[in-house]
Amino acid sequence: MKVMLKLTLDCSVDAAWRALQSPTVFREVSAPLLKVVSLEEGGFSTTWPEGKNRVEIEALGLVPMGRQVIDIDRTRTQHPGVRIIHDKGYGASGALTLMKTWDHRMAVSADPYDPSKTLYRDRLIIGAGALTPAIWVSMWAFWQIRGIRLQQLAPTWSFEPKHAAPVVDEVAEEVAASGRGAAPGEAGAAPFSGGAAASSGGAAL
Repeated sequence: MKVMLKLTLDCSVDAAWRALQSPTVFREVSAPLLKVVSLEEGGFSTTWPEGKNRVEIEALGLVPMGRQVIDIDRTRTQHPGVRIIHDKGYGASGALTLMKTWDHRMAVSADPYDPSKTLYRDRLIIGAGALTPAIWVSMWAFWQIRGIRLQQLAPTWSFEPKHAAPVVDEVAEEVAASGRGAAPGEAGAAPFSGGAAASSGGAAL
């Protein structure tokens, strides 16, 4: 079963892209319903490393739910203007192992009506056998709260400290290096992108 969100975030696409890759933002939008603790040596990184990241999750910071592997993939099919981060993780212990299917994708692109803002699309596919309908209801409710938190926090992502690492636009760099003009729709393509072209207004992931 699917849970989906389609929101406008009041920040630039670059700011939203950095935020989606931040464990800090992940914990902020999950709190206070879920408390997430890193099980990796050294704790959480500034951004999610590619591949498997082990965490422990508690409901309301009180009820242990088990261990989850957050498996980050940024190598989805590339399309100009759309960037996707994919979590193909799984429950490793406790109640989280009831979830047999977990496929979570978040995509950002410029809002077609206001390019200074971000069109955010979120798709979660879950499966837990006979328990799927009951779990879907709770996940749907949590995802709505998560969406509200994303919209609340997005304006704070717009501030860009001078020391912040830029989001590299590989296509633009290649164009500049070769000295040729960009093909239609090519400029502004993201290093990690996928889904439908931004001009579509954000088709399903």
